[in-house]
Amino acid sequence: MIIVATTWAGFEASRHLTERPRQLRQLKSALQSLEAEIMYGHTPLHEAARRLSAQLSKPLSWFFESFAKKLTDSETTVKDAWEESLKEIWKMTAFKQGEFEIMKQFGETLGRHDRLSQQKQIMLTLSHLEREEADAHDRQVKYERMVKSLGFLSGLLLIILLM
Repeated sequence: MIIVATTWAGFEASRHLTERPRQLRQLKSALQSLEAEIMYGHTPLHEAARRLSAQLSKPLSWFFESFAKKLTDSETTVKDAWEESLKEIWKMTAFKQGEFEIMKQFGETLGRHDRLSQQKQIMLTLSHLEREEADAHDRQVKYERMVKSLGFLSGLLLIILLM
């Protein structure tokens, strides 16, 4: 039982390392889709967020769904709706604090500028997320196997110590 539990813990930690780059790619794709909706579709922000939530998988779909709902149902600013939605789903994602700050800064500029300036803000955010994705991929390559092995080996060590 000890080996199973520690091995499972190692695989869970490894899954977290695998999820982060995947979710970052999804987030970049979502921002690119948002850019297309704003620039070419002239879609209102709440409608663009609702469409994105239908296209994405969880937990990012929950974020955009919550954001769209806050924009339509309550009298709030875009910045506040973005930040509240971000805080609601943040614990369900594999993101780190760096991604939170990038998304929070993006939310502060969202809806405040004309389309061209908004496009520049999206491009800036995408470049920051690109950097974070490269870091996440490096961490995955470096630590994924080690974390899995460490889970199993810590179980063996625990059994030996208990004998």
